[in-house]
Amino acid sequence: MSAKAFVDNAKVMAKGQVTIPKDVREVLGVASGDRISFIVEGNSVRIVNSAIYAMQVLQSEMAGEAEKAGLTSDDDIMALVKELRNEDDGE
Repeated sequence: MSAKAFVDNAKVMAKGQVTIPKDVREVLGVASGDRISFIVEGNSVRIVNSAIYAMQVLQSEMAGEAEKAGLTSDDDIMALVKELRNEDDGE
Protein backbone atom coordinates (compact mmCIF):
# COMPACT_ATOMS: atom_id res chain seq x y z
CA MET A 1 0.00 0.00 0.00
CA SER A 2 1.42 3.42 -0.93
CA ALA A 3 2.25 6.10 1.64
CA LYS A 4 -0.88 8.06 0.61
CA ALA A 5 -3.17 5.06 0.90
CA PHE A 6 -5.33 4.39 3.92
CA VAL A 7 -8.16 2.10 4.93
CA ASP A 8 -11.45 3.29 6.39
CA ASN A 9 -14.63 1.39 7.14
CA ALA A 10 -18.34 2.12 7.10
CA LYS A 11 -21.40 0.10 8.02
CA VAL A 12 -24.07 -0.72 5.43
CA MET A 13 -27.49 0.16 6.86
CA ALA A 14 -30.74 -1.78 6.28
CA LYS A 15 -31.65 0.25 3.16
CA GLY A 16 -28.16 -0.13 1.67
CA GLN A 17 -27.05 3.34 2.74
CA VAL A 18 -23.47 4.03 3.75
CA THR A 19 -21.99 7.17 5.27
CA ILE A 20 -18.78 8.02 3.44
CA PRO A 21 -16.13 8.68 6.08
CA LYS A 22 -14.95 12.29 6.37
CA ASP A 23 -11.36 11.49 5.34
CA VAL A 24 -12.63 9.79 2.17
CA ARG A 25 -14.99 12.70 1.35
CA GLU A 26 -12.05 15.08 1.68
CA VAL A 27 -9.88 13.00 -0.66
CA LEU A 28 -12.72 12.83 -3.21
CA GLY A 29 -13.50 16.53 -2.84
CA VAL A 30 -17.19 15.89 -2.26
CA ALA A 31 -19.64 17.57 0.08
CA SER A 32 -23.34 17.33 0.84
CA GLY A 33 -25.36 17.32 -2.38
CA ASP A 34 -22.43 16.33 -4.64
CA ARG A 35 -22.64 13.19 -6.74
CA ILE A 36 -20.30 10.21 -6.72
CA SER A 37 -19.86 7.39 -9.21
CA PHE A 38 -19.23 3.73 -8.47
CA ILE A 39 -16.89 2.05 -10.96
CA VAL A 40 -17.16 -1.72 -10.69
CA GLU A 41 -14.25 -3.77 -12.05
CA GLY A 42 -14.56 -7.46 -11.28
CA ASN A 43 -14.99 -7.76 -7.54
CA SER A 44 -13.55 -4.30 -6.79
CA VAL A 45 -15.34 -0.96 -6.66
CA ARG A 46 -13.84 2.51 -6.96
CA ILE A 47 -15.78 5.51 -5.67
CA VAL A 48 -15.00 8.73 -7.54
CA ASN A 49 -16.25 12.31 -7.65
CA SER A 50 -18.73 12.25 -10.57
CA ALA A 51 -17.80 15.71 -11.88
CA ILE A 52 -14.09 14.93 -11.94
CA TYR A 53 -14.70 11.52 -13.48
CA ALA A 54 -16.88 13.00 -16.25
CA MET A 55 -14.14 15.52 -17.08
CA GLN A 56 -11.50 12.77 -17.16
CA VAL A 57 -13.64 10.67 -19.53
CA LEU A 58 -14.22 13.69 -21.80
CA GLN A 59 -10.51 14.55 -21.85
CA SER A 60 -9.66 10.94 -22.69
CA GLU A 61 -12.21 10.83 -25.52
CA MET A 62 -11.04 14.17 -26.92
CA ALA A 63 -7.31 13.37 -26.78
CA GLY A 64 -5.74 13.95 -30.18
CA GLU A 65 -8.81 15.59 -31.73
CA ALA A 66 -7.20 19.05 -31.92
CA GLU A 67 -4.30 17.68 -33.94
CA LYS A 68 -6.70 15.83 -36.25
CA ALA A 69 -8.51 19.13 -36.87
CA GLY A 70 -5.21 20.87 -37.66
CA LEU A 71 -5.14 22.87 -34.42
CA THR A 72 -1.51 22.62 -33.42
CA SER A 73 -0.88 25.99 -31.78
CA ASP A 74 -2.58 28.60 -29.64
CA ASP A 75 -2.77 30.83 -32.72
CA ASP A 76 -4.69 28.12 -34.61
CA ILE A 77 -7.20 27.85 -31.77
CA MET A 78 -7.62 31.62 -31.48
CA ALA A 79 -8.22 31.88 -35.25
CA LEU A 80 -10.89 29.16 -35.06
CA VAL A 81 -12.61 30.86 -32.12
CA LYS A 82 -12.58 34.19 -33.97
CA GLU A 83 -14.01 32.52 -37.09
CA LEU A 84 -16.78 30.84 -35.10
CA ARG A 85 -17.66 34.04 -33.29
CA ASN A 86 -17.91 35.88 -36.63
CA GLU A 87 -20.27 33.17 -37.93
CA ASP A 88 -22.48 33.60 -34.84
CA ASP A 89 -22.62 37.35 -35.47
CA GLY A 90 -23.86 36.70 -39.01
CA GLU A 91 -20.74 38.02 -40.73
